[in-house]
Amino acid sequence: MKVLVVGAGGVGAAFAAIAQRRDAFTEVVLADLAQERARSAVQRLGEPDRFRAERVDASSRRELAELIGRVRPDAVLNACDPRFNEPIFGAAFDGRVTYLDMAMTLSSPHPERPYELPGEMLGERQLARHLDWEQAGLLAVVGIGVEPGLSDVFARYAADELFSTVEHVGVRDGANLVVEGYDFAPTFSIWTTIEECLNPPLIWDRDGGFHTTAPFSEPELFDFPAGIGPVQCVNVEHEEVVLIPRWVQCERVTFKYGLGQEFIDVLETLHKLGLDSTEPVSVRGLQVAPRDLVAATLPDPATLGERMSGRTCAGTWVTGSGLDGRPRSTYLYHVADNEQTMREYSSQAVVWQTAINPVAALELLDSGAWKGAGVLGPEAFPPKPFLDLLGEMGSPHAQIELPGAG
Repeated sequence: MKVLVVGAGGVGAAFAAIAQRRDAFTEVVLADLAQERARSAVQRLGEPDRFRAERVDASSRRELAELIGRVRPDAVLNACDPRFNEPIFGAAFDGRVTYLDMAMTLSSPHPERPYELPGEMLGERQLARHLDWEQAGLLAVVGIGVEPGLSDVFARYAADELFSTVEHVGVRDGANLVVEGYDFAPTFSIWTTIEECLNPPLIWDRDGGFHTTAPFSEPELFDFPAGIGPVQCVNVEHEEVVLIPRWVQCERVTFKYGLGQEFIDVLETLHKLGLDSTEPVSVRGLQVAPRDLVAATLPDPATLGERMSGRTCAGTWVTGSGLDGRPRSTYLYHVADNEQTMREYSSQAVVWQTAINPVAALELLDSGAWKGAGVLGPEAFPPKPFLDLLGEMGSPHAQIELPGAG
């Protein structure tokens, strides 16, 4: 299959490196506003017949549609920040081509009661187009990274294969990654990190529907496997809370991230100073968004791999009744070891763990194991083929039984 990847940063480049080892991908086009970045990623792969670079402005639906028309891909993979989702999503629809992304359109807090009620929710603008895509016979697979993505697949797998009834689906993410030489160096896009962590976290329960809470609320100590150990996790806004209840019968869905107190302190300071704002301010006659300034002062996460050590764990904690009717508490998870991903793919663990999932999804779409029409999250598809394929790719998931009800 031929895939157009919009965005040649860490995740886009990692996707190409993983896809290079998979026979299903006959051609991959990496497109970026900085064409040299796309060219560099392509040159590292050393297969000019399968991989090539293009320039595109991801904020321009017209430019994107023109590029889709020239490339004529089987699928468009959006590997950009979610602020570019709407033009890429729209251009894929215009070009009548399958669309995938790893994060959904951004939210807007409730104007009067932000820590109680949701405003515009994550992905709302994309999900609102479901009927348009369905009636056109087109498919948009939204949120198919690791979180959201693999975490949603875990939830669906647990509901289908492990539980008779599901009470709580709690996505839990933690790591023991260390970046040598930096006091503060996020391992993923700081732009996206600020958006996720400082917006009011979303919680869903069957009785009350969607509601919000304060950032970093309800801290809990979660003991992560694979040698990571206990990490304090807090509520963070994430797409799984929107997506999972659409297809998985359960009573409650939450997302908690192991940020660490120092990371939380930095984010809270940025917020207090207004440095998380996306509204431009005048700086010596130039209009600069404070969040873009913060991003420009920090290292590119894609370049941190050589300085990183440790592992990152993404997983879904499911509680309820097992198939035998007895109480069950299971954590399904996937671990990426930075030493291994750097050695085998020259990609740091966090971006690699994100990128392997759209590779698997595209293969399943190509084979027909996954199919559908409309705007669908990963939990809408059969989970076992996905997990089996990850195992065949040498990156299997695991699961452990936990005490407690979640």
